[in-house]
Amino acid sequence: MLEAIIVLLVLVLIGFFIIKNYNPAIILMSGGILLLIAATVLGHPLYADGEGTGVVVFDIFMKLKDTIVSQMTGAGLILMVLFGYSGYMNKIGANQVAVDFLVAPMKRIKSQTLFIPIVFLLGNLMSLVVPSASSLAIILMAILYPMLQGMGISSLTAAGIIAMTATIMPTPLGADNVIAAETLNMNLMEYVLYNAKISIPVLLILAVVHCLWQKHCDKVEGEKAFVRIDESKLKKQEDVTLPKIYALLPILPLILILVVGIAAMFVDGITMDVFILTFISFIVAVVFETIRTKDFKRVTNAASDMFMSMGEGFGRVVMLVVGGSLFTTGVQSLGVIDQLTSAVQNTNSAGLITMVIFGLATCLFGILSGGGLAMFYAVIAMIPGIAETAGVHGMLITLPMQMIANLSRTISPVAAVIMIVASTVGVSPTRILKRTAVPSIVAIILVMVFSVIFLPY
Repeated sequence: MLEAIIVLLVLVLIGFFIIKNYNPAIILMSGGILLLIAATVLGHPLYADGEGTGVVVFDIFMKLKDTIVSQMTGAGLILMVLFGYSGYMNKIGANQVAVDFLVAPMKRIKSQTLFIPIVFLLGNLMSLVVPSASSLAIILMAILYPMLQGMGISSLTAAGIIAMTATIMPTPLGADNVIAAETLNMNLMEYVLYNAKISIPVLLILAVVHCLWQKHCDKVEGEKAFVRIDESKLKKQEDVTLPKIYALLPILPLILILVVGIAAMFVDGITMDVFILTFISFIVAVVFETIRTKDFKRVTNAASDMFMSMGEGFGRVVMLVVGGSLFTTGVQSLGVIDQLTSAVQNTNSAGLITMVIFGLATCLFGILSGGGLAMFYAVIAMIPGIAETAGVHGMLITLPMQMIANLSRTISPVAAVIMIVASTVGVSPTRILKRTAVPSIVAIILVMVFSVIFLPY
């Protein structure tokens, strides 16, 4: 009982500091260390006899070392190389070419009714190229916002759509998908395909919901839905003169993953390695740049951004996962997970109840903190054990939680993407939330329903 109270108190402290915009990786790591200290004080050994350092205090930090090493030799390394590749694509301007290529057909659409759902779906497609929701919002506010206004679409409708563009795209390049597949000991493409069974129908329905909801809001608000925007707030996009083929480079790892995945279905022995395929894509991009610029020194200097961005990925994403894993280790050391799984096991419809509890907890945390992924990374390591005890597949808990973590930031007044869009348009975040809340809630409900229908038990 005491152990559970300690975990609850530490969890409340973690939530408080994250809501107050403290660095979530450091806060989760600190929480994990506090739990490990509590475990040693209460007589719960961190290592079996002969496996630790021989000094209890040192064992705590050995757990930290073990967690970092495990991430660096697994999913963390993949996340770093994906982060690095994205940074290099930004450096050479390939991401901008890809965005321009996707936006170009939009100029031919004349119907407002068609434009709204297509912009929403296109924005989600762009998240494959620009995975950061806030960065994507800045780009789309510069490119698509003027187009939307030019078609007579209200300012708040445009803002509401753009604020929800980076949500639940099924991609093997997503950090959350990589971590989830690794934790559940699943093939990455298999996990992503299950993700697609839920996310694609949800996105298609959501596109229609957006259209209907935005029209309703425009009718209610009337002229107030149209806001005169200060053009200086829009980030000016640089003119890019790169060859059109550069539009393929940001998604080349994805293309190679799909090609190898299909080939593996027909040829035995072929395995898909995201790290290797991403590095192959990097070499291809370097060759392209060398041919284009004919200046190898310049190319090598730019290519170093790949490794600089890998370091940024380690600091921003991998350490967040490390912090979450260390927190989970602390909870396990106190024996609380065993207590939790026992309680779940004795409950009727344990799997469904667990899915709903974790999903709603993630949603609440996401609303309060501006993003639920910190919680997702914090508890993901617990899921396999809890799922096994509940007698369900880990995906039934993991996938809804993962998607809700991404959707919850669109109904949070402190989410970066909401604040960026609101400040650019010149309105309060509350007015943007009126445009995103209903579609987001509908999406969360659909995710849970489709998870029950499409995911294995």
